[in-house]
Amino acid sequence: MPVYCLPMHRIIASGFGVGLIPSKLWGSDNGAGTFGAVLAAGLSLFMWGWPWWAHIGVFVVFLALSLWSSRPFADDHADPGWIVIDEMAGTFVAVIGLAGWPWLVAVVVARLGDIFKVLPGVPQAEELPGAVGVTMDDVIAGLYGLAAGWIIYLMM
Repeated sequence: MPVYCLPMHRIIASGFGVGLIPSKLWGSDNGAGTFGAVLAAGLSLFMWGWPWWAHIGVFVVFLALSLWSSRPFADDHADPGWIVIDEMAGTFVAVIGLAGWPWLVAVVVARLGDIFKVLPGVPQAEELPGAVGVTMDDVIAGLYGLAAGWIIYLMM
């Protein structure tokens, strides 16, 4: 990969810089994923009222950005903490077609599923090679969030 591409990969992979904030604040990447998820959740607030297919479109864009931008940094199952575009993709899949309390439940379940990696499929997805492994554990956790959010929506 040409060296001139790496800065763009890093900017996008870091969630446009959000994933670098914890390192600047407390000298480690701990919590960077939550920063990325909060950014995505904040952006998704503007999507309340959009049709479900538009939500899917935004998710697909962030999924593609995650797979592309994290690729140079994902050798040997590496998942650097400052890469948060994957958490953003996971958050965007979690909120497809949701608003209000179901949206909040979806975001929380997706984030907890990614952090603790105890839901079936999440730890297995993290073991996939390269950028796919970096991204898919968050997407699968996001799908659990999506299911939880829609269950809440249907119960209301």
